[in-house]
This record gives sequence, structure tokens and C-alpha cells, in this order.
Amino acid sequence: MKRSLVVLLIIALVISFFAFNLNRFLTLESLKQSHDGFVALKAQSPWLVAAVGFVLYVLVTALSLPGALVMTLAMGALFGLVVGTLLVSFASSIGATSAFLASRFVLRDTVQQRFGGKLKAINDGVAKDGALYLFTLRLVPVFPFFLINLLMGLTPMRTRTFYWVSQLGMLAGTLVFVNAGTQLAQLQSLSGILSPGLLLSFVLLGIFPMIAKKVTTWLQGRRVYAKWQRPKKFDRNLVVIGAGAAGLVTAYIGAAVKAKVTLIEAHKMGGDCLNYGCVPSKALIKSARIAHQMRHGEHYGLTSCEPNFSFRTVMARIQTVIRAVAPHDSVERYNELGVEVLQGYARIVDPWTVEVTLNSGDIQRLTTRSIVIATGAQPFVPPIPGLDEVGFVTSDTLWDAFSKLDAPPRRLVVLGGGPIGCELAQSFARLGSAVTQIEMAPRIMIREDEEVSELAHDSLTRDGVAVLTGHKALRCERELVDGHERKFIVVEHGSTEQRIEFDALLCAVGRVARLTGYGLEELGVETRRTVVTNDYLETLYPNIFAAGDVAGPYQLTHIAAHQAWYAAVNALFGDFKKFKVDYSVIPWATFIDPEVARVGLNEQEAKEKGIAYELTKYGLDDLDRAIADGVAHGFVKVLTVPGKDRILGVTIVGEHAGDLLAEFVLAMRHGLGLNKILGTIHIYPTMAEGNKYAAGAWKRAHAPQRVLAWVSRYHTWKRGGAI
Repeated sequence: MKRSLVVLLIIALVISFFAFNLNRFLTLESLKQSHDGFVALKAQSPWLVAAVGFVLYVLVTALSLPGALVMTLAMGALFGLVVGTLLVSFASSIGATSAFLASRFVLRDTVQQRFGGKLKAINDGVAKDGALYLFTLRLVPVFPFFLINLLMGLTPMRTRTFYWVSQLGMLAGTLVFVNAGTQLAQLQSLSGILSPGLLLSFVLLGIFPMIAKKVTTWLQGRRVYAKWQRPKKFDRNLVVIGAGAAGLVTAYIGAAVKAKVTLIEAHKMGGDCLNYGCVPSKALIKSARIAHQMRHGEHYGLTSCEPNFSFRTVMARIQTVIRAVAPHDSVERYNELGVEVLQGYARIVDPWTVEVTLNSGDIQRLTTRSIVIATGAQPFVPPIPGLDEVGFVTSDTLWDAFSKLDAPPRRLVVLGGGPIGCELAQSFARLGSAVTQIEMAPRIMIREDEEVSELAHDSLTRDGVAVLTGHKALRCERELVDGHERKFIVVEHGSTEQRIEFDALLCAVGRVARLTGYGLEELGVETRRTVVTNDYLETLYPNIFAAGDVAGPYQLTHIAAHQAWYAAVNALFGDFKKFKVDYSVIPWATFIDPEVARVGLNEQEAKEKGIAYELTKYGLDDLDRAIADGVAHGFVKVLTVPGKDRILGVTIVGEHAGDLLAEFVLAMRHGLGLNKILGTIHIYPTMAEGNKYAAGAWKRAHAPQRVLAWVSRYHTWKRGGAI
């Protein structure tokens, strides 16, 4: 209601201005004709004329009416350079701020809700450098100031910042025009004020803040490096610490552009993904799924049977899979690519020197122009009393620890209800363990929509996992009964404690960045759970970068590889051009059965951020291939901009969801809507048809009913009937 009244008031004032032809008073000719009268009036009541002129100036500026320039000249003609400048400076700033606030009150919420995704980069830029942008625009009067006022009102810029930057930025232009007003008699036209030389001066003024920012950045860099002695020449162009996904891709790119690159790894090439994470876990998931299918053979018209297997052989197969993938990340391959690989522990001595303690015991020092920290992350071990005494494994250590077992742990407790905990809990349950999964949050997979969490919960429960949500681990205990050790974990649900006996305990409550031992503390590189970087992945030192899990904000192998491109290019070519990391389209998947895959927004995130959306959902229980394969469950859920086919986010739950998501990732990355997906031929029968049918569901919901009604009448007429 208030918003409508403000809009009506503004419209009424603007209409009145033009209806009564008030703009005729705000021309240079009118000002010249009325000049003597205004001078006489000012001599009688100077304060009244100043006050009325001030208020009128504020109104003209606030309503974005034409004539502010003429009023500026009038102030100069009546009050001279000093007083005229003061009046115009404050009146124009107050009026501009009023227009800014009106735009914010009337339009900002609607614009941000409708275009929030597209405006995110602009909002972030304004939040970080908005004052500089505004100051630059204000210095160049060729930009329509009323448009700047209205557009800035749509951004998150603070009102106080807008006011003082506007007053300061418009001061140069105000002085020029007020001074022109003092020479009113000599002015023949408004265009005569802005000579080419003066315009060039304003442009140079506008460029000045940018140059000043560059100089400031250079001076800050000088200050950061002040206490260090820079080498006169360097052994390497790039040193990369860590040979996980981020480090490997960074080194690969560096070598591909013929830079001299050294890659340092203390333990195993391939990092966590190859040796402890993605590769072994997916191999385990596959074995567990086959065992599950054997138990449910009747579902496929076959005889169900209990799988007969050696758990030791299952674990040996996992190591075979790792060995098969390992050559892709091996020392030999990277040497062939032109990367020098050193196996040892790295410590950054100064911004250009890395000391390597080789596994042989020798110490080697390398000087380099740039350094990329890609040391990854490790499992977080919660501070639960008694945990060390009872013993535990993590997602890193279980592969070695369990490889010696002839059978999977009889009773396994899994701490954590995130993707890692869910994948491992389901897999071990399918291989025969009695699994209890403990999650402190009210539901597992808390980052997904509630219905997705429920489906995951139901799936794990059907496989025999006892899922305990809302349970907090308090302590671990051990007892000796008749010479046999018994291990318990004590959890709290509400005010009730419960003891759960186990044979093995798996901690899967998250991962933390590896930050210690690399010299970061001595260098003063800031860390807050991860290495703190800017948009270009630079640390405190512009030549030291961080990428992958150690940098965050996502702990995903494919995001580490994505960041690696930016780290490598900025490190090697940043003197010419730097690239901000693009996180606009981030996909991920959880490989439980059924798989859960997502890109962009889901419903709960859209609601939290206040982003308007339309929901389209297609159930995979209706898909021919899913029915034929006996996996007719799950859905494709698409969030779109209201009334449009532009995709805001997609969640897929079902067989091969991670593979199906790729089509939507491509569409979002390149701005393709659901109409393009609907118009793409999909092979029949495939699971990928689910994407097409989801797009078709959106199309049906947006069918032009009025047009179809006329088309129906047309067909009736063509049959010879009455319309």
C-alpha cells in the first residue's frame, strides 16, 4: 500500500510538471530573461530565494526531471561561485539520494527477486568496490546522473555511502557549471559549456580512480613484500604444493604453456580422490550394489540368492582399481608432460622460495615466480571423549584398516549424515554389516531439499541402516566382559542417553583443510578453516595462490580442477590479465542408491535467499527405460524463473542421476532454457529422456490457452462445423 502511494505521488508530480509546461522555466533562454528579476528578488530576500532555490533543486533532482543544469547555472548567476557551489552541491546530493531511496523502495525487491541470479555478480561488485564505481561515474558528467541514481538504488549500496560519494564525485562538475553560471551573459547555449577539452578533462578524471586503484594495489604489494629479499632470477616459473586434483591440473596447465613447473607431493600422487575418496568409494559402491541385486534377483525375474564373497577380495579389488587409475596421475606421466615432480615435504620460506625435504632426507631449495598451494583436506575427527581409546577409522584410513578383514565389520557405527557418511553406510550395510548411522542434525543430507533427505533416509533404512537423526555423540566407552572387549558409543537424543555397541567406528563428519607445516604462519598468510584468498585465488601475497579443498568454498574434486585453471593462468599470466573464479554453475552428486545430483539452486536455498521460482517436477516412475530397468523411482525437479524457461537449478534423484545432470549443467552454463532441451532429440529408450519430459512438463504448464482455444475453433471450422 505504501509503495503504491509513493508511486502514485511520483507519477502525479511528474505529470503535473509536464501538464503545466513547467519545463519552460528551466531553459537557458528563460533563465536569461528572468535573470534581472531574480537578482532584484534576491536583493530583497536573499535567504528566501536561496531556500526556495534549494528546495526546487532537490525536487527536480529527486524526480529526475530535466532542468538541473539550468538551475545550476542560475545558482551560479545569483550567488556566485562559492555560495552557489555550496547550495548546488548539497541540493544535488540530497535530491540524488532521494531518487536513490525512491528507486530502492519501489523497485529493488522486485528486481532482485526476479533477476537475483543474474545480478549476483553486480551485487558482489558493488558490495566490494561500489564506492569506487560510483565515484568514477560521478566524475564524468556525460553519464546521465538520474539514471545512476535509479540504478544504484537497485543495488545493496548503503545510503550513507551513496550520499557522500555522490557529493564528493559531483563536486568537480558542480564547480564547472556554477562557474559557467557566473558568466551567464556570455553563454549562447548549454552545449557551449562542455567543450571537447573540458569533456576530455572529465574523462581523465573518471579514469583517475581506476589508475589510483592500480597504483594503490601496487603500493600495497610493495608493502607486503617489503621485509623479503626478492631473488634477482628464479629457478622455476611455478611451484605447486600437493598432487591432488587441484595440484595436478595446475601443473598440467603450466607445463602445457611451456612454463618450468615443479610439483611437490609428500605422500601419494593423485591425492585423496584417487587413494582414499572418489575412486575407492565408487569401487566399493559397485560391489555393494551387485550384492544388493543378487539378494533381490526376483525383481528382475531371477532367483534371489545370498551373495557368497570374500570381503578381503572385495577390498583387494578396490586396490586393483586404484592401481589401474593411478598411471593417469603418476610421476612418470607428469615427467613426460614436462613437469618436474619432487616427492617430499614442502615449506614456503619466503614468497619466492620453497624448501623441499625430500623423502630421501635431502633438502632442496627452489626459487619461483609463483606458488600454488594445493594441499587438500583431511577428515575431521570430532573431539569425543574416549574416541582414541576405542579406536576409529576415517574415510581415509578405512581402506587399509579393513583390507585385512575376512568379513566386513559385524556392527559398524557411522558418524555423520553427509554424502560420505551416507555412501559408506549404505555400502557396508549391503555387504552385510549391521550399520548404525548417527547424525546430529534433524535429517541426513541437510543441504538437500527435505523430500530428497526423506528419500535418502528411506533408501538407507530399506537396506538395513539404522538412521538416528537428531542424535549427538557424547562419549565412547569400552568394557571387558569375560575377557572380551566391548565398545560402545553413547549418544543423546533429547534428554535420553543411549549406548550403542559396535565393532568398528567410522568418522565421516566432514573434512578440514591441511594448513599446518607449509610455512603459512611464518609468512602471515591468513587462514580461517581454509586459506583466505581473493576472487583470483591470490593470498596475502599476489604471487602465492591456493586452489582446491585447502581454499574452499567447495570440497569437490571437479571444483578443485576448475579452480586449478584460474590458479595456473593467474599465476603465469596475471601481469597481463587476471580471471575471477566463476562459481555460477556448480554441480555435485551423492552416489547412494538412488543417486542424488544437483546443480544451482534447490527449493530450500531459493526460499532462504528470497528468490522467486517456478517448480516443474517429472517422476521417473513414468519413464519407459526406468521401468524396463526396474529402477522406476525418483524424479527430475527443475526450478525456473517465473514465466520463463531459464533454469535456476535442478535436482535429480534416480539411477545415474549424476550422469543425467550433465545436460542441465551445460544448459545453465551457456544460458540455454528448457525449450532448447525439449527441442533436442534424445535416444529412446534412455534415462536421459527424463530430462526431455521434465522440459515438456514445463511447456505444457505454459501452453498459451487462449491461442489453443482459437486453434480449436479453427479446426472445428475446417471440419465444416460452426465456430
